[in-house]
Amino acid sequence: MSLRVRRGWQRSRRLLPWLAAATVLAACSGPGADVPAPTQSPVAAGKLNSVAVVTHGSPGDAFWNVVKNGAEAAGKDLGVRVEYNSAGDPGQQAKLIDNAVAQGVDGLVVSMANPDALRPSLEKAVAAGIPVVTINSGESESSKYGAIGHVGQSESLAGQAAGKRLADSGRKKLLCVIHEAGNIGANQRCEGATKAFGNGTTLQVDINNPTDAQSRIKGALEADRSIDAVLTLNSQVAARAVDGVKESQSGATVATFDLNTDVVEAIRAGKLLFAVDQQQYEQGYLPVVLLQAYRTNLNTVGGGAPVQTGPAFVDKNNVDAVAALVAQGTR
Repeated sequence: MSLRVRRGWQRSRRLLPWLAAATVLAACSGPGADVPAPTQSPVAAGKLNSVAVVTHGSPGDAFWNVVKNGAEAAGKDLGVRVEYNSAGDPGQQAKLIDNAVAQGVDGLVVSMANPDALRPSLEKAVAAGIPVVTINSGESESSKYGAIGHVGQSESLAGQAAGKRLADSGRKKLLCVIHEAGNIGANQRCEGATKAFGNGTTLQVDINNPTDAQSRIKGALEADRSIDAVLTLNSQVAARAVDGVKESQSGATVATFDLNTDVVEAIRAGKLLFAVDQQQYEQGYLPVVLLQAYRTNLNTVGGGAPVQTGPAFVDKNNVDAVAALVAQGTR
């Protein structure tokens, strides 16, 4: 074993106890705890040289930039070449996966906002002996498609937690804003939030057209003055919701999923009640560690249950502590 391989393995071993503890928590309380461990094609233990990360993120999206930072940091720490690509269109994302399989990468990390569109490509990867870890979206389909694990946040539970916090703030009617059509995770967030809140409706906008998104939010608030809470599912849309509330003279309370510097400043200024933080840096970093442990020692983590990265909450009480981490691209 070379010095570089030995060091990479030693680093991954140091991280495994933490991962095991996190997974115990997930297995005790997270959805999917009763899902049997996925059956993997036999793979000989060896070295992890390359990992392809393929997500459904939009270009320039601050959320996915943090995921990318996490994956690249893990690659640097473990001596693994990490290549990150993304495509918002499911068909294009499937092609990126196919390209990675054709290149013979040693491991694959994939977000599944549209699982059905990606299934053939992921099954090809598994059939080729390439271990797959899913992240972010597609938790319930992960083991079905042959992935060795899933790292992310239970969207339904996170939505419920957000809805409860808004209800506890005394609000009576919720508007949940979906920014990506066909994203099952977004739908699950809104369904969970509405269930916990008790009285809500949804609004579809396009994250790639921020001006129109703001106009639609404003119009919804003007059309229904009983709406006094707005929940966005993306940090970039949050800023548009804040402006939409102001323009409509609604006075509704706004909360959001995910962080960026604008969200941090809005929380500080009292324009946002809170942000649901799924700690997406971990969604980039931890899958590379899982693939390293699997490829070098045939270890798996979770036994079919996801490793949960959230939800955590950022509000006026802890925003100052988190702000510097957001600025450096790790939260």
